[in-house]
Amino acid sequence: MHPSILGIALATSLAIPVSDSVPKLNVEATCKSTVADDKAMNLDLPQSYEKCMSDENQARQQLEPVWSSYSASVRAQCTGEATGAGVDSYVDLLVCLQMTRDAGATPATTLRGASRKRPPN
Repeated sequence: MHPSILGIALATSLAIPVSDSVPKLNVEATCKSTVADDKAMNLDLPQSYEKCMSDENQARQQLEPVWSSYSASVRAQCTGEATGAGVDSYVDLLVCLQMTRDAGATPATTLRGASRKRPPN
């Protein structure tokens, strides 16, 4: 990794405060934006603000009991992903944590390359 990219990556990861409690995210703004975007794109089944907020609140409730079971580095990484581009989402945060957990639980697969037959001597 290029030294300046490494420095930026480290600075970015250090800038995200990580605590033992689920971070407070501005999901209200995200849900308002989502509803507006759905209407602007003329989607047949746009998500209502109430449904969006319900999904976000359910995700937050699911995060509460498991949050501290994840390492600080995983929490920081997922918080960064769930708040990227100014769009905060507990649903995204929960999915990120679940994917990290699931990736760690998957047994490593031994990959074998194609073997080349040796020509007879």
